[in-house]
Amino acid sequence: MSKYYLTHLKELEAEAIFVLREVAAQFENPAILFSGGKDSIVVTHLARKAFAPAKIPFPLLHVDTGHNFPETIKFRDDLVKKLGARLLVGSVQESIDEGRVLEEKGRDASRNALQTTTLLDAIESNQLDCCIGGGRRDEEKARAKERFFSHRDDFGQWDPKNQRPELWNIFNGRYHRGEHFRAFPISNWTEMDVWQYIMLENIEIPSLYIAHERDVIWRDNTWIPNSEFITLRPGEEVVRKKIRFRTLGDITITGGLESDADTLPKIVAEVAAARQTERGNRADDKRSETAMEDRKRQGYF
Repeated sequence: MSKYYLTHLKELEAEAIFVLREVAAQFENPAILFSGGKDSIVVTHLARKAFAPAKIPFPLLHVDTGHNFPETIKFRDDLVKKLGARLLVGSVQESIDEGRVLEEKGRDASRNALQTTTLLDAIESNQLDCCIGGGRRDEEKARAKERFFSHRDDFGQWDPKNQRPELWNIFNGRYHRGEHFRAFPISNWTEMDVWQYIMLENIEIPSLYIAHERDVIWRDNTWIPNSEFITLRPGEEVVRKKIRFRTLGDITITGGLESDADTLPKIVAEVAAARQTERGNRADDKRSETAMEDRKRQGYF
C-alpha cells in the first residue's frame, strides 16, 4: 500500500475549502469581497471547488472606487459571467454624491480610505453577515493579527485585542444583530503560495500582473500608472516602461515595478528573489506606520 500525503499547496487548499464550507454552514448571507486582485481570484476559485458541481453559493461584492484599472473591471465582469455568479457593487462615487464621504483634495488625494464607508453601507444594505476576504497574514502586520473568523461590531469596527479564540479548527461565528464577521480562508498562505497555486491550477489572472509596456510616472520611489486621474507634479514626466504589478488597488496609489516576468514561472522566480515587501509599492500603506491597522479598525477590508 503506497503512502498517502499532500503537498503543502494541497494542505492549504484543503484548509481554505474547510473554512469556506464553515462559512456556508454558520452564516445565512455571506459574500466574497472581490477586488479583481490575485488573492480574491484564488478565494473565488477555491469557493468554486468547495461547492462544485453547484455554483458558488455566495455573491461577489466589489467596492468600486471609480478609479480602477480598466483591465480590472473587464476581468471582473468576464469572470462573473463565466461563473454565473451574482455581483454586488458598492460605488464610492455614489457615496461621494450622497454626501456620505468627502473626497480628498490635495497632493496625495486618494479614494482608497473612502472605500470603508461604501463597504459598510453595502454590508448593511445587502444584510450581509459575513464577508469573505483574500487577506493573508504575510501581507502586512495588521493582517497578521486577524483570525480566520474575525468579528466586527455593529459599527463595522475591528478590535484586534478582543478577538475570539480559535482552538484547533473550531470557529465561532456567533454574532448579535447588526454585527458581522470577516472570514479569511487563505490567511495562512504566502505570496509565493498564491503564485504557485495559480500556476498549479492554471487560474486566469488580469494582464496587469504580467510584465507589459505601460505609460508610468516615477513618484515616491515607484512607478505609478498614468491615467486621467493623475495630475503631473513639477519635474514629473510620463515615460513608457515594461512593468507589472504585485498588488492591485486604486489606480492612483498602486505602484508597479520594472520587470521582464511575462510568464507565471518567471513571476514565481521574481517573487522568490524579491527583497521588497509585496505592498511596498502601495502609497496607502506609506501614510503612517499604522495606516493599515487604522483603516481596518474603522471597518476597512
